[in-house]
Amino acid sequence: MSPAIFIIPARFLKATTRDGFGENLFRDWRYDKEGKPKEDFVLNSSLYSGSILVGGKNFGSGSSREHAAWAIHDYGFKVVVSSFFADIFKNNALNNGLLPVQVSEDFLTTIFKALEQNPDTTLRVDLENQEITLVSTGHSEQFRINPYKKECLLNGYDDIDYLLNLKDRIAQFEDARK
Repeated sequence: MSPAIFIIPARFLKATTRDGFGENLFRDWRYDKEGKPKEDFVLNSSLYSGSILVGGKNFGSGSSREHAAWAIHDYGFKVVVSSFFADIFKNNALNNGLLPVQVSEDFLTTIFKALEQNPDTTLRVDLENQEITLVSTGHSEQFRINPYKKECLLNGYDDIDYLLNLKDRIAQFEDARK
């Protein structure tokens, strides 16, 4: 049995702010024991770049701390695509400005095949219309998102920002009750 590999290994969970976790994203996959980048790991390849991380099935399983979402976001990803997300990871992602896009297993396989054939493959994620598209073929799928979290992501709100955005409406409601 191979050792577990984590989005952000526990030994890097000492900070309480969101900054600096990206450098240790997938640390044990990206670097050898001497700290040198492993040439065969996809994030160490100049062929792949962008703000969308395409992950395997059951992405985020075992990553119940917010630090996993922080690390992915701090690295520069804005979207993670998978055919299934662990619930706690998915909620942490949404709460920290990272969009988890769940697609069918068939569509995920199609994306991986397209990336293998051409690392410059482009994915377009349209949050407003809840659609992900493989640009080269036009193949697309709809994805679900909680309407509240969708509004927060579209407006760059966290939960507090969302409430502050409603401050005038809350005040009007309170005034009407006096």
